[in-house]
Amino acid sequence: MGIGEHFEGVKQHWARNFAFLDYFKKVYGRDQPLPKWSDADVEEFIASDPVYGPQLKALRESRKFALGGALAGAAHLGGVAFKYSKSPHGVVLATGFGALTGAVLGSEVAEHWYELYKMDKQGANLRFIYWWEDKVSGCCLS
Repeated sequence: MGIGEHFEGVKQHWARNFAFLDYFKKVYGRDQPLPKWSDADVEEFIASDPVYGPQLKALRESRKFALGGALAGAAHLGGVAFKYSKSPHGVVLATGFGALTGAVLGSEVAEHWYELYKMDKQGANLRFIYWWEDKVSGCCLS
């Protein structure tokens, strides 16, 4: 095994470890961005794909938990900071931290509520991107 073969093996190893970057290349690394899609387009995909459609629907529903957690966390921690410190910058920082913490907690609740840990979240989103790309270009749709 020569040095070139060794480096090729190392390159393949790291390519497998960073395979998730292909998602970002597909979504964000375009010369021409995809046009915006509407909720009706997403609903059409959900109805048309029996595997990834329900997964994407659960992912979209889980956003409500994160948003609710962010609002509750921001209101609670911002209110406590305002009540006890009356410092404007402290209230702003506490509100932001409360929103961040609440969003993370809400996302974790949604992860278990919708059993998102059993799903391929990135795969569902990427499948939708592929579907949208085909629909916009007019290719390959039945």
